Formats: sequence, C-alpha cells, structure tokens
Amino acid sequence: MAARRKNPRLRVGDPVTGRTYVEPEDRGRESPKPITGTVSQIGSGWDGVDEGLAYVWVRLPSGREAKALAQELEPAPSAGAGAPRHLPRRP
Repeated sequence: MAARRKNPRLRVGDPVTGRTYVEPEDRGRESPKPITGTVSQIGSGWDGVDEGLAYVWVRLPSGREAKALAQELEPAPSAGAGAPRHLPRRP
C-alpha cells in the first residue's frame, strides 16, 4: 500500500481501497483485511469521539460495511462498481 496520507479529503460516496481497522482489544483473534468499496459514513457521528482515530465506514460490494482508518485509505476509481451507493437523505 502507498504511504499514509495525513489528511485525506474523503466524502460519502468516494470509492476507496485499503485495510479494515481492528480495535486493539480484538487484534489477538482478528487481523486487518483488504477492502475496496465506497465511503458510507465518516466517523461515528458522535462529537469528539473520532478525534484521535478519524475512521470511516466503507460499504463493500456485498452490501456489508467495514471500519477503516481514513489515513490508510487510498482512492479507488472503480471501487464498489455495481454496489448500492449511499445517498444523502432528501430534505
């Protein structure tokens, strides 16, 4: 994978590729896995929770979602092709 970027400008719907994030307490029984998909959520949605980690949720072609660190994701021009795309709510 390419070198980590400090402040990626990710938006919901961006195609990305990278690795899943595994919480420290789960690393003994789970390891990061390669993923490709589209950004479905940036952060947890709770103020102040993500300041140290800056994670995002990535929607995989299967429709499932995976957690990843924003700084470890790279653009993927054709990520998630054919997968349901996350759309913002209508006003």
